Amino acid sequence: MIILVDMDDTIEQLLSALVKRANERFHRSAAVDDISDWSIVCAYPGIEKRQILNLMYEPGFWDTVEPVPGAADALRYLMDKGHQVYIVTATEFDHIPEKMERVLFRYFPFLSPDQVIITGRKQMIRGDVLIDDGIHNLEGGEYRKILFTAPYNKDYDAEANGMIRVHGWKEIIEAIDRMV
Repeated sequence: MIILVDMDDTIEQLLSALVKRANERFHRSAAVDDISDWSIVCAYPGIEKRQILNLMYEPGFWDTVEPVPGAADALRYLMDKGHQVYIVTATEFDHIPEKMERVLFRYFPFLSPDQVIITGRKQMIRGDVLIDDGIHNLEGGEYRKILFTAPYNKDYDAEANGMIRVHGWKEIIEAIDRMV
């Protein structure tokens, strides 16, 4: 199968790093679980979205982003089973070099640049499965949909919308193995 995999908060923990940095910069104590909406500003009243997103431009930010537990082993497993794995990310253009070097190829060195697709319209990418935490990326796509649970999507009825909800990479592997 062709398996499309989101990057942010699916294989790496961008939200955790961003919340930690925002708490430091703005002297707040928000938790990742406080992010109940796709926009992080819901946990930072009085702070503009651009102020928070600009934190990703600070030197060393991408060095603080860690992989999601089990993601590397799961991607290797899928590739060893003969699946084609592609990382599909809606990364801002300015972040690409640093994010790829300091996060993706650091923690997933078995992936190549040929396996990375950067787009803001994931529905245009063809594959058999998309694994993503963003509901908006799964809706409307012509692929099987695996919703990676996050605080901002936990109340969404995945099953009613044709998606499989998972809470980690072990469940993703189980779901994909059932599809084959």
